[in-house]
Amino acid sequence: MKKIILVIVAVIFLVAIGWAGIYLWKNYGGFLRNIEEPSVNIVNSLENQNISPLPPNSTKIPLTLPNGFSISIFAKNLGAPRVVISDEAGRLLASVPSAGKIFALPDKNQDGAADETIEVLSGLNNPHGLALWCENEKCSLYVAESDKLSVYDYDKEKAAATNGKKIVDLPGGGRHFTRTLQFLPNNPDKILISVGSSCDVCNESDWQRAKVLVVDIKTGELKVFSSGLRNSVFMAEHPVTGKIWATEMGRDFLGDNLPPDEINIIEDEKNYGWPICYGKNIHDTVFDKNVYIRNPCMEPFETPSYIDIPAHSAPLGLAFVAAGNGWPKDYENNLLVAYHGSWNRSVPAGYKIVRYKLDAEGKYLGEEDFIFGWLAGGEVLGRPAGILFFDGAAYVSDDKAGVIYKITYHP
Repeated sequence: MKKIILVIVAVIFLVAIGWAGIYLWKNYGGFLRNIEEPSVNIVNSLENQNISPLPPNSTKIPLTLPNGFSISIFAKNLGAPRVVISDEAGRLLASVPSAGKIFALPDKNQDGAADETIEVLSGLNNPHGLALWCENEKCSLYVAESDKLSVYDYDKEKAAATNGKKIVDLPGGGRHFTRTLQFLPNNPDKILISVGSSCDVCNESDWQRAKVLVVDIKTGELKVFSSGLRNSVFMAEHPVTGKIWATEMGRDFLGDNLPPDEINIIEDEKNYGWPICYGKNIHDTVFDKNVYIRNPCMEPFETPSYIDIPAHSAPLGLAFVAAGNGWPKDYENNLLVAYHGSWNRSVPAGYKIVRYKLDAEGKYLGEEDFIFGWLAGGEVLGRPAGILFFDGAAYVSDDKAGVIYKITYHP
């Protein structure tokens, strides 16, 4: 009898180990895929190949672009760059949260690659969001760290930031520690700050979490702009309407295909549903089991997503293609979105840049892959993060390969 009990216990143990292994691989296997070194070095591949338009099934290059577009390495060996902006001297500025640094990347000889990497700031606490405002020859650089927003005097001639002053404290740490900045349209005194949730899905106790906040630069007053946003890591202003668009990452552990990630149009005093609603106002009954006297996910109480994105794509940077920048006419006012890529999906998804076709007012007309190939044969070669349009080119940060790409169009 004792042997039988031991056998039963052993079988139960092995079954439990097997189930746990399957669960961990399905939900966390992508984490290892995202950090391990791939067999193909995408930086070397791009520097040694001309990847102007080639057939989509070409094996000579790792990435595929539409006809007429090419991609190159603008800057490398940056660690894990995220947000990219430009200054009035024509340099790029990039935040590297994991290193606690901000870099300036000048291209003095205009050859399409940064000449050097200038350390603008260091010793910061996960700096992510950057915003620059220049007026009357004076420039102010705003930097959002995990726990605060600060402003520096920025010397555009030397790419130097000095005289840092804290504007407001922010809730530090948590599951989502990045803080992103976006000026309200034509208003240098009001900055939006995206603060993600402290958890995957929960009822937050901190009023500043899972929100887009707005701060008055002159008074330091911080208040809620919009709520119900689990993790809206990047924001962008529409070039025609002036409205603020943001990507949003949905919660985990509802399977491979739920919930959708989102693109939202962020407006004052609106609630976008998290943690009880997702997508087009779908009730998350796995988390929220309360009985309501009304449908818990409906306008005007909760605002549905504007565009749904496949679950676990992890959308980050987004940028509009402004008119007159030299790209094809049918790209004008379209939106490019960087899919950072999944970490908790049994079949990996994302790892690409998607083009959203929009009319001048932002009406959705369709979508298509713009650049893909960072996921190759089950290996992750890179993870696109931030996107910036500047001087007729798109610049894309990659926080796995440690580079910033430059995408150009050749008529």
